Amino acid sequence: MENPSFGMFIAVFEEMFGPVLFWLMVTVAAAVTAVYLYVLIRDRAVSWRKFLLAQLSMPVGALAAVVFVWWVTNSGLGDVGGPVDVIVLLGVPALGAVGMAVFVYTVQSLIRGASQDDG
Repeated sequence: MENPSFGMFIAVFEEMFGPVLFWLMVTVAAAVTAVYLYVLIRDRAVSWRKFLLAQLSMPVGALAAVVFVWWVTNSGLGDVGGPVDVIVLLGVPALGAVGMAVFVYTVQSLIRGASQDDG
């Protein structure tokens, strides 16, 4: 691993999840991100109440991401083989936490709409 590249990380993720599940997750993440951007543009402001609730969901997202990866890949900490594995497995809880926060904020905004007192 002299020169880590973006393609190498894609290959690692495809190996971990399989190509179909990996690209399905990428598609879902892109869709949630697009709806999140729509909500931010529509509301023209961040609702700090919704943002706080979204942040409180982050530990759940981190834990769910780790459990999901261990379940799908049928592996554990003893199977970490190299630096790329360590980088990917440290990124899993971080991405799970951020993904859960974005998802929760987006769902709240779609259900409740823009509140006048949240600016």
